[in-house]
Amino acid sequence: MDTTRLRKRIEAAAGRRPVDLLLENANLVNVYTGRLEKVDLAVADGFVVGFGRRPARHKIDLGGRFVAPGLIDAHVHLESSLTCPAEFARAVVPRGTAAVVADPHEIANVLGLSGIRYMLETSKCLPLEVFLSLSSCVPATGMETAGARLEAEDLEPLLGHRRVVALAEMMNFPGVIAADPGVLAKVAAAMRAGKPIDGHAPGLSGKSLHAYLAAGIGSDHECTTAAEAQEKLAAGMHIMIRQGTCARNLEQLAQVVDERTCRRMMLCTDDRHPHDLMDDGHMDAVVRQAIALGLDPVMAIQMATLNTAEYFGLRQMGAVAPGRRADLLVLEDLKNFKVAQVYHGGRLVAEAGQLVAGLETDSGVSVGSPMNIDPDKLDFSVPAAGGRLRAIQVVTNQVVTGCRIEKATVVDGQVVSDPGKDLLKLAVIERYRGSGGMGKAFVSGLGLQSGALASTVAHDSHNLVVVGASDADMRQAVVRIVEMGGGLVVVDKGKILAELALPVAGLMSNRSLEKVRRGLDDLLAAAGGLGCCLEDPFMSLSFLALPVIPELKLTDRGLVDVNRFELVSIFAD
Repeated sequence: MDTTRLRKRIEAAAGRRPVDLLLENANLVNVYTGRLEKVDLAVADGFVVGFGRRPARHKIDLGGRFVAPGLIDAHVHLESSLTCPAEFARAVVPRGTAAVVADPHEIANVLGLSGIRYMLETSKCLPLEVFLSLSSCVPATGMETAGARLEAEDLEPLLGHRRVVALAEMMNFPGVIAADPGVLAKVAAAMRAGKPIDGHAPGLSGKSLHAYLAAGIGSDHECTTAAEAQEKLAAGMHIMIRQGTCARNLEQLAQVVDERTCRRMMLCTDDRHPHDLMDDGHMDAVVRQAIALGLDPVMAIQMATLNTAEYFGLRQMGAVAPGRRADLLVLEDLKNFKVAQVYHGGRLVAEAGQLVAGLETDSGVSVGSPMNIDPDKLDFSVPAAGGRLRAIQVVTNQVVTGCRIEKATVVDGQVVSDPGKDLLKLAVIERYRGSGGMGKAFVSGLGLQSGALASTVAHDSHNLVVVGASDADMRQAVVRIVEMGGGLVVVDKGKILAELALPVAGLMSNRSLEKVRRGLDDLLAAAGGLGCCLEDPFMSLSFLALPVIPELKLTDRGLVDVNRFELVSIFAD
């Protein structure tokens, strides 16, 4: 901090020099006291410097409108917006998001350190504070092939970066519990740097949970039931309540929030797709839904601001008070939580839902998209080696899956998709090394009656995932994905019905959010026309390859029983 600037800020606070901006007649949402307070709000040098009337270069009478701190997303993967950071900012800043704690886990699994550096560079000059939690599990497990491997010695130099605020979700909870040396080295590096360690422990309980917490892990965003959240709170964890596109846990967990627990709880989105960002919003939508579920509005705002700022050590953010950055929201009312104006560092950056500040969209940094697959060498056939299948059961609006035991449909000695039984063939194809590695299984719950869907957005290693009613359409979908250099596609009877190219690591587009959303809408409409019953099948499809969330998942190595943390046969005989 420049001492000259600091002196001027102090003088403005003391009334010895005019402030830059005075917001008069405001109803302040005070997240420290939990109350609403009528104030005149003074801003100088981008910071709140006090309350009360004083000389000002610029005055605005708010006429009793509400002023709240800018919202902070406690855990998000920017890549899930399918757009680059600048376009993400253009979508969320007018909605009131002042900062995000982003885990670049997806692009790190594809490109390693160059992917993390890409996210840091392309997000540094935005009207949105983008902090990173450093990806801890690249790859997430040893049961899949990722594009990179990051060890403690790779991560440690980045832990000193100004915008790296934590070690990201430690997904390898079995590795923590087993005291795996490589896992513990990452935890120890974060501890030395004084950074919090985020958790990822779906369903973990009892002594296993205690062993996980003994490693110093401080938070979890994977709770799906009130009982799970209560046990973790009682054991000392901070709970991030997730309300994203695929996983929506707010309704279940809101019942845990009260005056005794609320200061240990935060709100986050984790993954939010373009149509939700544009139609429903970002953190404003989560706060709005929390209020609709009966949470006190000030408490809900506190969980999306101060709690998150304090957990991550963002000492200048999260509240409207002297010495805090003037990241401010002006609201017409608290119940509907509609954002009228957004100030970033004391500067008006958005009004009436539109960004009014300039946005630097070309950072000069680019990355590629590994796509080392020869479709002609792929064999989608599944020889019948048993009569019953372990099928992955999709759970609507959740990233967890079930296990469905189903009689195999066999034609000429091969197990085939059977749309009549809602049983489709699923494949995950390694795309980095050209190994031709492919895991094959069956999935239920998508509802597809014909055709195929394919994507290179496939958590966590982001190999190519394809599901279909016929092998021929699955192959055609793979061909088109390879031609595009990554993306999403819908195929039926050999014809491309819809597609969206994602040339940035096979995860993100460099086009506008509106164009990405239109492409995604075309994809969803095409999938729905083929009988798919899910609201967003591509989001659900992307999590079918995630071998750290129960119960069954598929990687390029094969079918994973996550509860046992081992590869299993697709046949249950």
